[in-house]
Amino acid sequence: MHRRRGPNFTYVSGCVKYMIFVLNFIFWLFGGLMIAIGLYAFIDKWQATGLIKLDTIYDVMLNISLLIALLGGVVFIVSFAGCVGALRENTCLLKFYSLCLLILFLVEMGGAVCGFVFPRSLHGLLELSFTERIVHAYRDDPDLQNFIDFAQSDFHCCGLTSDGYMDWAKNEYFNCSSPSVERCGVPFSCCINATDISSGLVNIMCGYGVQNSPVAEASKRVWTSGCIEIVRSWAERNLYMIASVALGVALSQLFVIYLAKTLEGQIELQKARWQT
Repeated sequence: MHRRRGPNFTYVSGCVKYMIFVLNFIFWLFGGLMIAIGLYAFIDKWQATGLIKLDTIYDVMLNISLLIALLGGVVFIVSFAGCVGALRENTCLLKFYSLCLLILFLVEMGGAVCGFVFPRSLHGLLELSFTERIVHAYRDDPDLQNFIDFAQSDFHCCGLTSDGYMDWAKNEYFNCSSPSVERCGVPFSCCINATDISSGLVNIMCGYGVQNSPVAEASKRVWTSGCIEIVRSWAERNLYMIASVALGVALSQLFVIYLAKTLEGQIELQKARWQT
């Protein structure tokens, strides 16, 4: 015989319910912080430059402050749905939440599969198109310029593709036909020794005229390899670590989806009990 359940019995597990709530509350706060930082940087740049170009999808993707705000908005909305759905035991919000997590998981898996399946020639075409946009917008967007300078100086690279430092020939300020004093040069962040030892100041002229030099001679002054190749080499050397982190993230997402679906099923059982 089954033991008779008391009047206070509930199918909804408090452990599952509040675990989902706490996890999503943390991400909700993080999403709000991302929105605040992104909007602050976006408005500050707008006031400083007076012009922000958002004509194409590339303009949005290369606008770092706006991209942070948009990603923060997605995190904010999805985690808010998880918080309220768990706290108020709302199955509609929980279904929306688990669906968003499932879509994110499938996008991540699709990106990983495409990275292994697509031929390198196709990767090269995508890199070339994206490189031209990034290099061309180097001086037009202060946030993008700071990000590129940070990446080149920290990863010891110059440019993006396998052309390396010659990628900067695509920029209107650094190509050799430019009337600028920077013609045939590269940004100072490409220089091996950009900081003057005696004064401690950055020598912004250290990369001037380097495009006129062959690779052997240019390598004495600047980093000649493209950043994508450097990052790809680092990823290949640390493949097991990256795979472990990716597996951990994927399993965590699946676990949270499982919790959401479990809570959703418990709420449905509780509703059925009330109806009967």
